[in-house]
Amino acid sequence: MNYKIKSRIWIEVDDRVFLGEGRIQLLKAVHQEGSLSKAAKYLNLSYKKAWHLLNSINSSGKEPVTINTIGGKGGGGTELTEYGKDLIRVFENINKNCWSFLDQELETLKNLHEK
Repeated sequence: MNYKIKSRIWIEVDDRVFLGEGRIQLLKAVHQEGSLSKAAKYLNLSYKKAWHLLNSINSSGKEPVTINTIGGKGGGGTELTEYGKDLIRVFENINKNCWSFLDQELETLKNLHEK
């Protein structure tokens, strides 16, 4: 038998979504691309949707997750703050640990079911 376990993790603050897989992917894309506009294109999101998600993270967090620079000769951009980078690291660690736990529990179920 082929067993699968599925799960999605998100973190809420005051009954509002703070972090989840999509928001973390956006933060990672901002870090990689250097701008919210480029991150949105990379993830195939509208700029408005990306801005809304980033604004939601910022309004629920203890401090801003990005620093914006105004355009000019080299162009503007967006970079992650240390807090933003820490959120990615911590969320990914939670996610990894959750999957390890779920895999162990699924193995227990498989062993019980196949006896």
